[in-house]
Parts: sequence; C-alpha cells; structure tokens
Amino acid sequence: MSNETQNNNTQNSSEEERKKQFERMKEKFGKPNNPFGGNKNNGNNFYWIYAVVIGVLMFIIFFGNSFNGKLVEKTQSQFFYDILAKGDVIDIAIVKQTTARITINPDSAFVCDRYKNKHNGKSLFPKGYTGPHFIVNNISNDYFVNMVDKVQEQSNIPKERRVIPRSVDETSIGDMLTWWLPIILMVVIFVVMMRRMGGGPSGGGPGGIFNIGKSRATLFDKDTQVNVTFNDVAGLDGAKLEVMEIVDFLKNPKKYTDLGAKIPKGALLVGPPGTGKTLLAKAVAGEAKVPFFSLSGSDFVEMFVGVGASRVRDLFRQAKEKSPSIIFIDEIDAIGRARGKNMATGGNDERENTLNQLLTEMDGFGTNSGVIILAATNRADILDRALLRAGRFDRQIYVDMPDLNERKEIFQVHLKKIKIDASVEIEFLARQTPGFSGADIANICNEAALIAARSNKKQVTKQDFLDAVDRIIAGLEKKNKIITQHEKRVIAFHEAGHATVSWMLEHASPLIKVTIVPRGRSLGAAWYLPEERQITTPDQIMDEMCAALGGRASEEIIFGKVSTGALSDLEKITKQAYASIVYYGLNDKIGNISYYDSSGQSEYSFSKPYSEQTAKTIDEEVKKMIDIAYAKTKQILISNKEKLTVLANKLLEKEVIFKEDLEDIFGKRPFEKNENEQPKGQDNSITASNTLM
Repeated sequence: MSNETQNNNTQNSSEEERKKQFERMKEKFGKPNNPFGGNKNNGNNFYWIYAVVIGVLMFIIFFGNSFNGKLVEKTQSQFFYDILAKGDVIDIAIVKQTTARITINPDSAFVCDRYKNKHNGKSLFPKGYTGPHFIVNNISNDYFVNMVDKVQEQSNIPKERRVIPRSVDETSIGDMLTWWLPIILMVVIFVVMMRRMGGGPSGGGPGGIFNIGKSRATLFDKDTQVNVTFNDVAGLDGAKLEVMEIVDFLKNPKKYTDLGAKIPKGALLVGPPGTGKTLLAKAVAGEAKVPFFSLSGSDFVEMFVGVGASRVRDLFRQAKEKSPSIIFIDEIDAIGRARGKNMATGGNDERENTLNQLLTEMDGFGTNSGVIILAATNRADILDRALLRAGRFDRQIYVDMPDLNERKEIFQVHLKKIKIDASVEIEFLARQTPGFSGADIANICNEAALIAARSNKKQVTKQDFLDAVDRIIAGLEKKNKIITQHEKRVIAFHEAGHATVSWMLEHASPLIKVTIVPRGRSLGAAWYLPEERQITTPDQIMDEMCAALGGRASEEIIFGKVSTGALSDLEKITKQAYASIVYYGLNDKIGNISYYDSSGQSEYSFSKPYSEQTAKTIDEEVKKMIDIAYAKTKQILISNKEKLTVLANKLLEKEVIFKEDLEDIFGKRPFEKNENEQPKGQDNSITASNTLM
C-alpha cells in the first residue's frame, strides 16, 4: 500500500473520529450553539448584566487606584525623621491638601537597609519601580509644608537638594465613582422596579417602564383557547341560560338584529364566594370563540396617579380593535365601590378616577359596539349605582348556592377523578352537604381523598367523606386536648340539652348527630339540618332560640351553675332577638318599624337611626324575649330530665351519637317530615351549635 493511500485512510479515520466525538458532545451538552444544554436564552434574563456592572464598579472603587496599591504608608514623624532627614526625598506631591505622596531616590530605595523588609531583607519596592514610594495621610497642608522646610534645614541638607512640596489637584476614578455610584445604583433600582411593575401580559420585558399604563388583561383567542365549556359547569342552570344568550348572540347576531333586538352591553355575576362565577366566565370564554380579555379589578389599581384610567382606556381600545369581543373583570368591587364614601377628604382619589373612566368607556359619548362586559363580585351592595344602571350592566345574574339536584351534578363532576368504592352514594353526599358551595364540595372531595390516602386506602369510602365534612365545618379533631372528667361531663350534658330541646320543639331544626369530640375551637357540637325557609315566623324564631339555649339551661338544671361554654349560643340568640325587633318588626312594643338600611349608607354613620329612649326599649324587649325563651327551655328539660341524663351518659360512652340514638331514647319525633316532601327549589344548610372554651 502506497504512502498516499495510507495518508488518505488516516485522514478519513481522523475525520470519522472527529464526527463521532462531535455527536457525543452534542448528546452530552445539547446543540453546538448552546453547549450548556437545551435551554435557550430568550433574552429576558438580563439582570445578570446589572450584577456584573455593579461588581466592576465596586472593584474599581476599592482596587482601582494603582498608586495607593503600591505605596507604603508612613506617619508624619516617620517621614520627617526617617526619610526626609536622610536626604533621600526627591519629590513631595500634596494631593487635595490632605495626602502627601513621597518619591525617593531610586538608588537609595534599593540599597539602603532602612528601605528593606526587616524579616527577609528584600527591598520594599519591586525592581525598576521609580515611585512614588511612600504616602502620608491626613496631613495639615500649612503645618506639613513648614515642617518639611524646618526638618531639611535642621538636617543641614544642601539647598540644591532640598525639596519644595508641590500641590496636585487630581481626581481618581475611585473619587468619581464615589459620587456617581449612588446615582447609578438608584437608576438601576428604579429601572428594575419599573420592569417589575410594568410586567405581565403587556408590560413585561425591556421597556416595561413605558408600558405601565398599558392594560394587563390576559387575552384568550384562537391561539390560546380555553378548554372549559358549559358542559363542565355543573348546576347554575339559570345563570347558564342568561350567559348562553350572550354567547349565542356573538355566534348568530343576525337572528337578533333582524328583529331589532340589541344584546345587553354588560352582565354582572353576583353571588356568594365559591359559587362558580369565575368558572362560568371561563365557560363563556371557551364557548364564545371570540377574543376574551380577562383581568381582575385590582389590576387597574397602581401606586401612580392616572395609571388605572390609562389601563381602562387601553383595555377598551384593544377590545374594540378585536370586536366582537368580551371583557371579563373579576372582583370588580376593587374599583367599582360607590363614590363619595371615602372618609379621607382632599387629594386625588385614584380609584374614583379609574371608575369614572370605566363608566365612560362602558356607555359614554363614544360608541362601544361589539364589546360585551362581564364582571363578577360577591359585594354588589357596595357598587356604585351608575355602574349598575341599564346601558352598562343591563343584567345582574345571581349565582346562588346550589340546591340538592345541583349538588348532585357538582359531586358527579368532582368524583370523576377520585377512586371511590361502592359505599359512596352521590345522593347521600348531596343531602349531607346542604348550604355548601361548589368550591366547598370540591374541597370535600379533595379532603376525603387525602384522609383515605393518610389511612393507606386504595379507594375513598363513605366514612372518608363524612370525616371530610366534619373536618371542613368544625375543624381538625384534637385527640390530645386535655379535658378533665368533670369538664367532659359538663360538655356532654350541654350537648344533650341542645339535642333534647330541638327534638321536642316543632320548629327547631332536626338533629343529625351530637359529638363531644373537640374540633377546632369547639369542645363539642350538635349538628342540625334546618329546613330552608323563604320567610320566618316569630314561633320559628322562638323555637330556634330555645334550641340554642338548651346547652346552658341543661348545665344549670344538672349542676346548679353555668359555664362559659355557651358563648356561640348566646351570640346567635342575641343577634336573632335584635334582628326580629330592630329589622323585622316582630315586636308589639316597637311596632311595624324597621331600622335596616339596605343601601349601606349607615355603614359610615356614627349615630343610630333611633332615639335613646327607643334604644332603651329595644334592649328591654330583647332581654324579655330571651328570658321567655330561656324559661321555656328550662321547662322542657325539667320535664325530660331522666331522658336528658340517659342521653348524656350515652354521649359520654360513645362520644358521637346520631339521630337513631335519640329515637331509641325519646321515640319517633312527632314533627318529622318526609324528606321527599321538601318543595322543589328549596334547600337546607347545616348548622352546628358549638361549645366553645
């Protein structure tokens, strides 16, 4: 084989080896142009530049003066008598009349022993260094100059070799940065703050300081579709019908415009927290297939004056450009609070300016066709009346707590992702959670799964859901709480008193269970399932007050004294008594008068809407009403004292008793209603009478 062939083979093998090595490097580090992995730098992580710049500036300040790094510092006396008096000085430069730089004869610097290190005998200065060699700090200019002349004269140094100090006015880089560095740091901090404040969907990245007045709404369009639809929203049938009409108009506008109809400009979703207002808006975004702008009311609020109004203008400008479109403002009460109720006087109210701009954009002089506004709040009573008028929010859609059938639908949605066994019945769970919102039901399902996982179960059982309900309503069970036997007995009779009175009264809420297991802040609780009523009569209020007073009355009858355990009961009945007299006009002495203010104006008033004499009468009637209820309660308990004792002892034995246990002691409740007779659309809400510490 020829040498040329050998060389070619060697080159080919080397080339193949290089390719293999390159492939191995690619697999190890990523692409060649990004050798540190597959993560690309998108240019947004620019803060490290600031750190490098600040580090360089600090290095220059502390280490940038090349002179001071090599000079040997001497005191004035050491300089005068050890250096100047020897005749070695050839130059004295006084800088800013505070520092003297001394240059000596280079020959002396490397020859004389006084300029050598005492430990190793080497010269203090590197070879070839011509000065300056020494530095004297904190001098007094006039004194120093006079002493230089005096020392040279006393040392008999010839006049031709004498040194006259010279003044030098120089500015070092460190001195310049001493002035400029604080300003630079302030500018850097300001820019970083502006970038952070101007961040978000439209204000992030470089130039965020100029986007501070831009809208921060999140845009959902064909590129970023929302996957939530009306099929994912369980319950809320009435609210869905209202918003589906808006979606239908956006999809088929000709169907309405041919008849001369106009779609409402805005719809306000009102309801308690957790009922699904935001979820309903997400479903609108997923169904409408039009640009959907979503943001919170707090996104308009900023520390700078005029920013909120500017963001409102920019939001509607973007919405008009992409019309037909929908704007959704969550928690609109952050900027929609009624004007004129701010207690602070004077100054500029940024929130009111933002609200004024929002009112103008929604229905002002200019046209705003093709833009529909959805908003959600749980505090509609504090919103400005101009915001709620027709032409702005034409409709108020009330999203109420789910009823029995709607709770079934919500459970079906949330139980799809949970492994449940055959003991779990959706009908039972829906009946055990009256008054729960959709968020509460989702929390129960999650809590039940956590409880099951804590017990190393493979599936979630019915008991896990019951424990989850207790955990959410009453709090965490405190098994290690220290309670004496006497206290436990008092708690048992307290809860047995609640159960006995509620069982014997027609209008009292039916009992579910009684427990003396401490949970949260309560030492025991009696659980009821009250019937939902649209109106309440005085007899019903009286029976409910008697049931609440059953615990305290039981303590007095059995032990002859009362305790602090009835705190929550007393708070409840006091509010009920005052409400029935002051608000509902159910008292004969006060008459058909209500001092309730639905407008909320009295929130900022420091005076009562009635006279002192009327207030005295109200207090007397409240006490009279409570005394009557307490006397009635004691009479019921005295008549059933034996059964009360049996119930309390059973409670001490089991710690938790249910409706069936009360039936064994008291017999069938004569006022019991068939659950199936409950009118359609009505619902219940669980209440608990707690024994507090």
